[in-house]
Amino acid sequence: MNAISDVAGNAGGRERARIRAQAFSGSTSGLAPGNVQANLVILPKALAHDFLRFAQANPKPCPILAVSEAGDPHFPVLGADLDIRTDLPRYRVWRNGELIAEPTEIRDIWRDDLVSFAIGCSFSFEEALIEDGIEVRHIARGCNVPMYRTNIACVPAGIFQGPLVVSMRPLKPKDAIRAVQITSRFPSVHGAPVHLGFPASIGIPDITKPDYGDAVPIAADEMPVFWACGVTPQAVIAQAKPAFCITHAPGAMLITDLRNTSLAAL
Repeated sequence: MNAISDVAGNAGGRERARIRAQAFSGSTSGLAPGNVQANLVILPKALAHDFLRFAQANPKPCPILAVSEAGDPHFPVLGADLDIRTDLPRYRVWRNGELIAEPTEIRDIWRDDLVSFAIGCSFSFEEALIEDGIEVRHIARGCNVPMYRTNIACVPAGIFQGPLVVSMRPLKPKDAIRAVQITSRFPSVHGAPVHLGFPASIGIPDITKPDYGDAVPIAADEMPVFWACGVTPQAVIAQAKPAFCITHAPGAMLITDLRNTSLAAL
């Protein structure tokens, strides 16, 4: 039995098989409902300890779900058949802090010294918001979540320092209050929002022009609600300029076999 048929009984495995076959390369928001999704950072072993310290010092944007052994492209704890080199819709390759490529697989540049970090993603708590009757605008419109660099500095560690990145969902005030309550239960996927309303006060000059993802409309009776985002390491990498790094492309996440309910703290 091959790897694809082995995982045919679970949604995460089915989506990974589709991605591995190069049949999908878009945003994973809304795919495999109920399954945990993850951001990805891959660094040489020489930088892995400093990045782990950075993540531990900044748990809101960088909640660690799993760390691989050096050179091992698999995450058995996240999926038995999972291959980090092929199972994301799109990757980003960085050299000296510059984005140089966005391939759909990374087998040809994989190295034996690379350590992979799977980081919690806010796509995982969206299921709970939707189940509570709260509209998630980017899912409703079939686009990527808007993400913004802020003027909030992360706690530095080693070479890693830079700005917090946030994702935004427009909500009515009553839904924003409920969203705080719901997402507080999921600290492993960013937890409660870090800011509500007033984007300029966190360094966002124009809410209609996200730094990553797609703009979504905000109605007159809604406010922007901001969560810490797992794209933060990419803003940090651009500033820290490590010689080599691989990440996910914003919105193109790793779909795991873990269930969102397993991450609920309450």
